[in-house]
Amino acid sequence: MDSDTQLLLQQETVIRHSQRLIQSFHSWTGRSLLDVSGSPEEIAKALFDAPFVLVSHDVQPDPILNYGNRRALQLWELSWEEFTQMPSRKTAQEVVQEERDRLLAQIVRKGFSHFSGIRITSTGKRFDIQDGILWNIIGEKNQLFGQAAIYSKCKFVI
Repeated sequence: MDSDTQLLLQQETVIRHSQRLIQSFHSWTGRSLLDVSGSPEEIAKALFDAPFVLVSHDVQPDPILNYGNRRALQLWELSWEEFTQMPSRKTAQEVVQEERDRLLAQIVRKGFSHFSGIRITSTGKRFDIQDGILWNIIGEKNQLFGQAAIYSKCKFVI
């Protein structure tokens, strides 16, 4: 692990957010996001290095991405700093933006949903997501912290 990643995974905000991602996923789906034990730091590292794409955004009116694990950063071809400054709407082309917005609004009410769809990398490459799960990130007092998505199946399209 490089020193930048090691420092990132020692930040209290990243560790706490990792815990919220895991707990919220379990709360909505009844499933474990990751089968791992250990200290909160070890769990945050395992989540960052997990064999699936995991992303999340905050609750602003135009949400900003606030988490991407290693697979997500590689897929979008961005550093952590670049990724966590990007509006999440930029992950989808304008032609599918309305569908994406409708799904996100539905999740606010429902809690979680399965999804598929075309998304776009920072360099304009399109990829098709299959069998994704989108869920609300909730805190200890049931406050909404944002939304997250996970998927393992995606392929680039022309």
